[in-house]
Amino acid sequence: MIPTAMQPAKPARKSLQHRTISSAVAEELRRRIVDGEFKSGFQLRQDALAAEFGVSRIPVREALMQLEAEGLVKIHPHRGAIVSELSTEEIGELFDLRALLEPRLLKASAPRLTQADYTRLHEILQEYASELKAMHIGRWGELNTEFHMVLYQHARQPRSLSIVANLLQESDRHTRLQLSLTQGMERAASEHAELLKLCTEGKITAACALLTTHIEDAGKSLRSYLEEHRKTGAEK
Repeated sequence: MIPTAMQPAKPARKSLQHRTISSAVAEELRRRIVDGEFKSGFQLRQDALAAEFGVSRIPVREALMQLEAEGLVKIHPHRGAIVSELSTEEIGELFDLRALLEPRLLKASAPRLTQADYTRLHEILQEYASELKAMHIGRWGELNTEFHMVLYQHARQPRSLSIVANLLQESDRHTRLQLSLTQGMERAASEHAELLKLCTEGKITAACALLTTHIEDAGKSLRSYLEEHRKTGAEK
């Protein structure tokens, strides 16, 4: 007879099966969205998708929540899941503006960063690494935004800082998309760590140069990924 303490193993297998099914559904929906098969504004109905994939609505709902975390869909209370707008022109403008303004803020702010600031920046990087390993995509954009804003907070340029805060908020889902779709997680973590190291060593010019490249490359990699997949999707 199996001891009582071991009985929870059966629900664990059931949970694992649900995650596997939802991951497969998410992968297929992700492909259709990125390839342009599902256009922006398209409504993803749970019942229709469940019937198409031959599964219950539970893994479909989990898959849609995963895609919302990645920025590919938006779940509305009364309309359900809607495919998000994926404009390469918008991505280009957002990341170009960030690459123009953020190095200026870093140059002005970095010499004024305190030990408390550096402690917080290291904590963010540690949490970022933990969330990357756990694949908690929803937290990636939030931590990325906080990391950048802590770096810029002492710039004494309130208007520019406000603009950058809005740009970071607007590009949050693009950041999550770039990290998850282009496998840029490790590179982002490495560049953040190097950026912090350069600031700590007082190498502000090098830090600003790295920041510019960091932002520009993130935007380029996401645009290239979307353009290539849409081209491949159109050729099918």
